[in-house]
Amino acid sequence: MDWSEIIVFIIYLAFMLGIGVFFFIKTKKNGSEKTYFLGGRQMGPWVTALSAGASDMSAWVLMGLPTSIYATGLGNIWIPIGLILGYAISWIVEAPRLRRFSIVANDSITIPQYLKNRFLAKSNALQVICAIVFLLAYTVYSASSFKACGTLFNTVTGMDPTLAMYLAAIIIVGYTFLGGFSAVCWTDFFQGLLILGGMLIAPIFAMSMVDMSQASHISSNPDFWNAFSDWKSIVSGLGWGLGYFGMPHIIIRFMSMRSQKDMKKSAIIGISWTLLILVFAVAIGIIGLMLLGYDETTSKNSTVFIIMVRKIFPGIISGILLSAVLAASMSTADSQLLSASSSFSSDLYKPVFRKGKASDKEMQWVGRLVVLAIAVIALLIASNPGSASIMGLVSNAWGLFGAAIGPSIILSLFWKRFSFAGAIAGISVGAVADICWLLFLSADSPTNTCVYNTGIYEIIPGFFAGLIAAVIVTLATKKPAKEVEDLYDKAVSYKD
Repeated sequence: MDWSEIIVFIIYLAFMLGIGVFFFIKTKKNGSEKTYFLGGRQMGPWVTALSAGASDMSAWVLMGLPTSIYATGLGNIWIPIGLILGYAISWIVEAPRLRRFSIVANDSITIPQYLKNRFLAKSNALQVICAIVFLLAYTVYSASSFKACGTLFNTVTGMDPTLAMYLAAIIIVGYTFLGGFSAVCWTDFFQGLLILGGMLIAPIFAMSMVDMSQASHISSNPDFWNAFSDWKSIVSGLGWGLGYFGMPHIIIRFMSMRSQKDMKKSAIIGISWTLLILVFAVAIGIIGLMLLGYDETTSKNSTVFIIMVRKIFPGIISGILLSAVLAASMSTADSQLLSASSSFSSDLYKPVFRKGKASDKEMQWVGRLVVLAIAVIALLIASNPGSASIMGLVSNAWGLFGAAIGPSIILSLFWKRFSFAGAIAGISVGAVADICWLLFLSADSPTNTCVYNTGIYEIIPGFFAGLIAAVIVTLATKKPAKEVEDLYDKAVSYKD
């Protein structure tokens, strides 16, 4: 245990909590439901871009992804390739339209609310289905972030990992509970800078310590350097990119931007940041194996980055760099908690339970209570010894979001004929197909019910099943009303 590392952690956590207190005071004086859940659509390009990136790149990018490269080789490089392609396309193609459409669609502040308003629907069915998907996926996703925090504190301080998870959860829930979307975005902004700094510095210094004469003998796996050894790994890795089109805590950032003018600048910043992060995540895995050699415990606990940093740097520097792991965990968990909270509050509580009569203050407090409830359930999952790895939990949640939400979002933005019934079918079929594939046709089944291991990531069949279902049901049902088509035309031509 290094007390200088612990002191750095304490200062860092206090700073994050301080941001939450600041925005709590600010929103208490002049706040609304829109302010708490969407920051009043006043986010600038730098905050939006880095917040979107940081909320995306959870602890798996510092722990799960580098360790998967460390343990199995470049066969896993297709995951970062798929991610950067998907992220770039979402910024360039999806982001500008989603912001315009969400404003025209009655100034929607959540993804389910946008989908309902996009079709001028009176039914709450779509919001209820989306809220169920959100609550399920975000609980699993948050569990991965809490688990990463527990692993970090256990490795650095020897603290019981379960106790560490609860400590981290208190801080994350604290500033999310208090400050809402603005606090989440600003903490993510600083955390995005810290993640980038940590991932740039660590592998560069580590490489200077590697004995290059041993570099050709770093792995007992003869296919370590072969990225083309398995077509299933290539397809599954590229399939990760599909997740971006339906990832609520990322695409909600597109809706929060203050103007279309800032969109291009944000896209350049966001794509560049993510590209650097993913390149250096791969570098950490390769260089970590060169420097440390293969160790089964390191692989099992996903700690190659942590051990590398502690081996190279003195306490204060390692504490700052290891805070990047905290930053990655917290920046994703806070966004997930807030998105799940906003979905429940705005898409279930207000329209279904309160029939639209809830005040802004009531909505904010309901949202805060939901943040607490989801955090408790996520902690129970993360503290279960039988739960999946950090990477496994992330892949499960990522697949469900991409398969269920992605197809309907894309079709709603680019197909005038797309219908409300088609959106319900696409989300429902995509979610069911993804879950069934995971349970019965994947070796990663959390319930050990796999009957045949296809080796294909469940997001791929789930996404295309949802897409096909949405198209078929839309074509089989009547054409949208003229008012819905007029809304589409208005959104396409909207300027601010």
